[in-house]
Amino acid sequence: MAKTNPVQFVREVRSEASKVTWPTRNETIVTTVMVFIMVVVAAVFFFLADQLLSAGVSWLLGLGS
Repeated sequence: MAKTNPVQFVREVRSEASKVTWPTRNETIVTTVMVFIMVVVAAVFFFLADQLLSAGVSWLLGLGS
């Protein structure tokens, strides 16, 4: 493996970083809001599923007594 000169390495890194397409401020805000909405939807879904399963298990265990 060839060793790269530190100066050449920094030039290559800057060259590659300039090729990156960064999201706009608006895209970042919209994506962040969508993530929070999906987190809330998932939390509500899992809460309801847990409550349903808990009620079902309680009912099943109540049959034996």
